[in-house]
Amino acid sequence: AEYSTIHSPSTPIKDSDSDRLRRSSDGKSRGRGRRNNNPSPPPDSDLERVFIWDLDETIIIFHSLLTGSYANRYGRDPPTSVSLGLRMEEMIFNLADTHLFFNDLEECDQVHIDDVSSDDNGQDLSTYNFGTDGFPAAATSANLCLATGVRGGVDWMRKLAFRYRRVKEIYNTYKNNVGGKSLCLLGPAKREAWLQLRAEIEALTDSWLTLALKALTLIHSRTNCVNILVTTTQLIPALAKVLLYGLGVVFPIENIYSATKIGKESCFERIIQRFGRKVVYVVIGDGVEEEQGAKKHAMPFWRISSHSDLMALHHALELEYL
Repeated sequence: AEYSTIHSPSTPIKDSDSDRLRRSSDGKSRGRGRRNNNPSPPPDSDLERVFIWDLDETIIIFHSLLTGSYANRYGRDPPTSVSLGLRMEEMIFNLADTHLFFNDLEECDQVHIDDVSSDDNGQDLSTYNFGTDGFPAAATSANLCLATGVRGGVDWMRKLAFRYRRVKEIYNTYKNNVGGKSLCLLGPAKREAWLQLRAEIEALTDSWLTLALKALTLIHSRTNCVNILVTTTQLIPALAKVLLYGLGVVFPIENIYSATKIGKESCFERIIQRFGRKVVYVVIGDGVEEEQGAKKHAMPFWRISSHSDLMALHHALELEYL
């Protein structure tokens, strides 16, 4: 009963059999995002530590649900695991398509939500009709978004920026209660299905999300620390995951980076550029890519491969070793 009120972690999408899932999750795409408007901490910031988190198999269990590997490892029922993963995958893409313009933006992926904001003229969007502004047709016909480096004209880029601005507004509106009764982005039926699904995944994974969230919440409660998310999932599905798992509380949208186009090491470089070299960076993840990136930048790396690793991380934070 308590779980439905807990703000729980988010689910990145790595590999799956679906082509679309691979496109939205694969961290090895070619293009490079624009780097303008990367927010910076204020000059008098007392920030001391930046915790850079991976998403999939670190904060949430998702990919290994789909493959059944989690079930095999922990003696759970593989068909049940795969079914839960597929249901969550459907929810993620439904939210991304229905509310976050993923149909328009799938081939126009950005590393960071503000990467195209310089093309935004600040126009009032309260009566703007995204369905009739001609953006998707122009993008498709000209292949403007593909990883060829080709960019559209001023008008087209402005429409792209409008979509990312609206995504940011939606994220900030619903980040505390995507399934809350007062502000329900999902609708009543989907909300109930979502709460049930989250509870089933939490039960099958022995409260993995709750353990991760304990550490995330402790870091978030500190005035001198910040949580950053770097995921190989495309930005829009990653935001859908964060919303669905209630992680928006600990990850403001400005602190979420997609490594799909540029890789995690380049994301780490952007984060160092943003926060400077005086702070201590700690990388938390399960994969080789984040470990190698951490090593290159001489950042401590905390490996997450089991529940005990999450418990040890929380314990180290409680004792202020981290």
